Amino acid sequence: MSAASSGPSSARRRRRPGAVRRLVRSPVGVGALVVLAVIVLTALVSLVWTPYDPMAASSRLWDAPNPAHWFGTDQIGRDILSRVMVGSRVAVQVAVFSAALAAVVGLVFGALSTLTARWVREPVAILVDVLIAFPTLLIAMMLAATFGGSLAVVVIAVGIGYGVGASRVLRSEFRGVAGADYVLAAEAAGLTRGRILARHILPNIAPAFIVQLSLTMALSQLAEAGLSYLGYGAPTSVISWGRMLAEMQDHVTTHPLAAFWPGAAIAVTVLALNLLGDALREASDPTLGSSRSGRRRGAESAGALSLGA
Repeated sequence: MSAASSGPSSARRRRRPGAVRRLVRSPVGVGALVVLAVIVLTALVSLVWTPYDPMAASSRLWDAPNPAHWFGTDQIGRDILSRVMVGSRVAVQVAVFSAALAAVVGLVFGALSTLTARWVREPVAILVDVLIAFPTLLIAMMLAATFGGSLAVVVIAVGIGYGVGASRVLRSEFRGVAGADYVLAAEAAGLTRGRILARHILPNIAPAFIVQLSLTMALSQLAEAGLSYLGYGAPTSVISWGRMLAEMQDHVTTHPLAAFWPGAAIAVTVLALNLLGDALREASDPTLGSSRSGRRRGAESAGALSLGA
């Protein structure tokens, strides 16, 4: 029993320092972490300080970037840098809470559709397929029409929408791990389903799970921007990057630089989250990196042979 319960978990614990070292040695992973750390730090700093009051209008309309206003001003003279800083708080909140809700939804539906009796898993699988048919933006619009547009609507819509999508990916991971020899040995040793799930199954689906969470956090930024543009996201009293883009929609052609800053913030955040997810996946499962390098070497060898021919 002790061997069955400690073998894969202890082996995984021994591999964790190696995974951390692989992540630290990855320039892409470190760069993504630095960018995300700057965004989180900016959100924290904006709680106590911004260059100007982000809601205060002034007579300096559409100022170009200058020493007084590094990102310029908008159509009513508000400092764009201050608003971008405050908008990072919403970005962090939406990303974290959407990912947390998606994690719960994905794990629950993924486990129910694979680790339960047939009369439970088959209806759950059908329910997942039905929910996936509804686009996330449509779910958000329905919630906003019922409860009004807010960040809570964005978080719930993104968390449920992408959590259900993640459960479909995790379902295959659950199936693959649930049939492994060490899981069958743990069941034969008398371990409970909950203990097997916590000690054997969840640690082994962690790489795929991490990628799904990072993807959810990245998509949450795009969803917030899209919903705010359509009027279903953050209310006008809340400063967010998506709301800033919505306010600039009538001025993009005349003052493109004012819309560039919130758009660039969204793009950089999404890119950093996606790159971090890839780096974490490769660090957790080094066979991915070796297989990619092997394919790369094979492609180079094939290219050299074709040139030689």
